[in-house]
Amino acid sequence: MSDSETVPPATAPEARGSAPALPREALEIASGYAFAGPALDLGALIWDGRCLPDVQIRIPLPMLNRHGLVAGATGTGKTKTLQLIAEQLSAQGVPVFLADIKGDLSGISAPGASNHRTRSRAAEVHQQWTPTGFPAEFYALGGMGHGIPVRATVTSFGPVLLSKVLQLNQTQEQSLGLIFHYADTKGLELIDLKDLRAVVAFLTSDEGRPELKNIGGLSSATAGVILRSLTAFEAQGMADFFGEPEFDTGEFLRTAPDGRGIVSVLELPAVQDKPQLFSTFLMWLLADLFHDLPEVGDVDKPKLVFFFDEAHLLFKDASKAFLDSLTQTVRLIRSKGVGAFFVTQTPKDVPSDVLGQLGNRIQHALRAFTPDDDKALRATVKTFPNSAYDLEEVLTGLGTGEAVVTVLSEKGAPTPVAATRLRAPESLMGPVDGDALERAVRASPLHGRYAQAVDRESAYEKLTAAQAEQAARAEEAATPERKGGRAPRAGEREPRAREPEPRAREREPREEPSVVEQVVGSGVFKSLARSVGTQIGREITRSLFGTARRRR
Repeated sequence: MSDSETVPPATAPEARGSAPALPREALEIASGYAFAGPALDLGALIWDGRCLPDVQIRIPLPMLNRHGLVAGATGTGKTKTLQLIAEQLSAQGVPVFLADIKGDLSGISAPGASNHRTRSRAAEVHQQWTPTGFPAEFYALGGMGHGIPVRATVTSFGPVLLSKVLQLNQTQEQSLGLIFHYADTKGLELIDLKDLRAVVAFLTSDEGRPELKNIGGLSSATAGVILRSLTAFEAQGMADFFGEPEFDTGEFLRTAPDGRGIVSVLELPAVQDKPQLFSTFLMWLLADLFHDLPEVGDVDKPKLVFFFDEAHLLFKDASKAFLDSLTQTVRLIRSKGVGAFFVTQTPKDVPSDVLGQLGNRIQHALRAFTPDDDKALRATVKTFPNSAYDLEEVLTGLGTGEAVVTVLSEKGAPTPVAATRLRAPESLMGPVDGDALERAVRASPLHGRYAQAVDRESAYEKLTAAQAEQAARAEEAATPERKGGRAPRAGEREPRAREPEPRAREREPREEPSVVEQVVGSGVFKSLARSVGTQIGREITRSLFGTARRRR
């Protein structure tokens, strides 16, 4: 028998070292991940129940801004996958944003601990594992929890996102948009919730109803519902998330002095019982980046990779306007060098228009204990390219830290589906000590910039002052003027020149200006508009989500 006949046609010559020959299917998968340029290493191929460490599964670095999905049942290792990807992005100079809902991602800032499981996994996938901490900044929404406070002004947050937080219906959302438009055109800045409440309260008052009619399409009843929703929202302790200094999302784009990308970790354990709030705030951060960043086209590496954990909360009970804006933002933001990864349990949690834009897929195990689970499993399999695997069987049989992967190649084409045993993160797989976290926050150069809330003059103060001024004028007008004379004695007739009726007729042609007209027309307001030198006093430019363009 010749040498050539000793090798079955389904195998190939042995790979490097003393590794056994690879099956034909494994070789075909391996060829799909043989990238020439920089890439992130995810792990080693699993084929026919064996881990093949000579076939490394990778993601090309330039393709990280083509977005992605990390999915899987609870406890299958999604968080560790985020940590693994974030570490390698940081090491290659790419900043990362992570939403830390459970509080266990702060460990990315500290070196990992070597133990039997880590050493075993590293050996299985041929990983040169070195305990390493990565540069990190820690943030907290409104300062609730350990982190630099992240706040947004109500004007910047916009009506579409705020409607989702307030759980308004479509009619109420449209009405809130009219209220924002009114405030924008009148130069009434909505810095915090009391500003918005003041504007709505004014528009529902006897004094403001004429202004309400001028807006068009806004009923007093709907405005009243919005006002009650705002009051209830504040009563739940939500007011701290809105105000100044507003967070500059450009802080997420920084690198450390050694060239590594800074990992921005938004600590959310303190607000994890407010999913509508924190999920919508994450969307505001991405939307703010979208309309602040310039177009860059295709780049060698992303400017930022943004991870949405618990992504299903973004889409739950979302209005059509919200979903349309989200879809448009995801579609367009990649041209600005930003990648977005959605982290959830199954692909069906993500609307098809968004799912179709997620080029990189890492699917952890799914469970099929119920008919609904089985339906979700079959739907997930249909979202993958044709594969040599029986994906229904593979997806239910994956262990913790294993996943089915398909990504975009350097040419932008989907790679073959690859069951993968993932590498171990090199940073600490768990939270850092609370005291150490607090020290890191206070030592940050950003702490002094954002720690202290500021309450400057805005819509609430302007409307309150104008109402007080008008009340004083009304009281003065109601008091008879008797300059230079005595009060008439009993039985004396009031001089004709002092009779009130002619005075009233003289005033009839002149209509008192509304409160807002008084505010906008006042010298103080005009002086303020000139001194700030921004868009105050004219309509604010708003983007896809109705978020206001940042004024810097």
